[in-house]
Parts: sequence; structure tokens; C-alpha cells
Amino acid sequence: MKKELKIYLASPRGFCAGVKRAIEIVEKTIDKYGSPVYVRHEIVHNKQVVVELEKKGAIFVDELSEVKDTSRPVIFSAHGVPKSVPREAKLKNLSFVDATCPLVSKVHRESEQLNKNGYDILLIGHKNHPEVIGTMGQLPEGSIRLIETNRDAENLKTSDFKKPLAYITQTTLSVDDTEEIINILKKKFPKIKAPIKEDICYATTNRQNAVKKIASKCDMFFVLGSRNSSNSVRLVEVAKKAGCVNSQLMHSEKKIPFNQIDNSNIIGISSGASAPEKLVQDLLEGIKKGRKVSVEEVIVAEEKVVFKLPKELN
Repeated sequence: MKKELKIYLASPRGFCAGVKRAIEIVEKTIDKYGSPVYVRHEIVHNKQVVVELEKKGAIFVDELSEVKDTSRPVIFSAHGVPKSVPREAKLKNLSFVDATCPLVSKVHRESEQLNKNGYDILLIGHKNHPEVIGTMGQLPEGSIRLIETNRDAENLKTSDFKKPLAYITQTTLSVDDTEEIINILKKKFPKIKAPIKEDICYATTNRQNAVKKIASKCDMFFVLGSRNSSNSVRLVEVAKKAGCVNSQLMHSEKKIPFNQIDNSNIIGISSGASAPEKLVQDLLEGIKKGRKVSVEEVIVAEEKVVFKLPKELN
């Protein structure tokens, strides 16, 4: 007789509106212009998504210099790009479609506005993440200072800044960790200007809230997503912090740890904003082979956000 296992399924999980839009931009560009089309950087941070789009005719490159056929369109990834990238594309006469998530573009516009209004800008985020590179690349070098940790915030001196101070954040951070950094900044710089509407996006916040709601009840917690997906990695951290020490990222090379599942009575499952729902269903199917499973979906929010496609694809 199979042993019973309770599974809590976090909702919302998986694709957010920005990811859906980015994938659709690649598909529609292939439909409109034929293949191949070039994509600068992974369109979203998920290996399965990238492989599927390659099958349809997308060629992924790291830099525009790798584009072999300059008559083909180039798509910029959902994470956004520095200003230097569209400039280079124009110099090379490349036609391009920008799939930057509108919520990332909002942070870009914020940084430009703050700079124009004479602020020194702090960006809370992770070094070398494409989104951070894109945001810092909206302004001349040295205009934005990166803050990664509480310590970075504590080490700032009031004498470092001659102008009024403002902060912006990466859209895919841990809500709680970011709040800690913001509190340190506010203590140190009481007049620091915050974004009018917070920068961490609705999808990141909702997915983290759903994980928080169920993690403490679970013996194990799985987050489906890629190792280079910031929001997926944050979900694992959130699950651990919320009380499920055995929380794991299920990336494409990771095998299902059946021996650990066998010793569990309750497990939780979620997926990052760039992970296809098929991965969740495949994991459930795998687990069901060895256990009698009851699944309960725990919904913390309904997401109805839809982003329009760029006008050249409508």
C-alpha cells in the first residue's frame, strides 16, 4: 500500500505577465519575420523555455557582436539592457524588439527622473544580474551605487553624498531582506526618497507570500526554477526563512530526491516566475508513482495583469 502524502501547491506560481509577454514577443517575431531571430541573453532565466524557443528558430547570443546575419531581428531579454545596447544596435543597422518587462522599464525611468532631479541614487540588487546591469546602464557610469547587503547599507557615510539621496530596487528581490536594507537606509538617511510605488514587482511579492503561507507546515519544499533565476532562488530562501529548512531548488539537472520524499508527510511546491507549469506537473507525476498523493492549492492572490506587446508586433 502506498503511503499517503499531502502536497500544498503555492498559488500564484510560475509565469508572470512579464515572462509571458517576453516569450510571446519571441514567438510573434518568428511568426512575423521567419527564423532565425536572435535573442540577446536568455529571454527569461529558464533552460526549458530557452530550448523550446531554439526549436522554433531563436538563436541566443550574449552580445550583439555574435549576430552573424545582421538582416535578422534581435530581441532584448525581459531583464532589460543598458542604454549602450540599443545604441550599438542602431550603429550596426540591426532591427530590434525590446522585450524588457514593463515593471523593469518603470525602474529605468525612475532612475533617469531621479538623476535629472539631482539625486544621488542607490540601487538595492545583486551584482552582475542582467537586470542590475541594465538599470545601472541607464545612466552615466558612477551615477548609481549598488547596495547588495545590510553591511553595504551600514557602511555608507552621510559624507559620501553631496546631493539628496534616493533608492530604487531590483524587481525580483526577497521582500523581507530588502525591507531590512531599506530600514537601515532610512535610519541612516531619514530624508532618503523612496519609489512612489515599490519596485519589487507584484509577481515576486505574490509568489513569496504564497510560499510563506505554507512553508512552515512542510517537511520539504520544492521550488521549480533555474539556478540563474533570481526570483526562484529567492523563493527557496523565503521557504527556509518561513520554517522549512529542507527547501530545494529543482533545476533542470536535479533529480527528484525520492528517498527524502519517502520520509516526508507534507511537502510544498512552487515555481519561479520564469518556470513553465509543465515542470510542476511533471514533478507531481513523478511523486505520485511512489505515494498516494492529495494536493491542495493554496491561493493568496489572483493575478490578472496582462502587458501589451510592442507596437511593431501588433
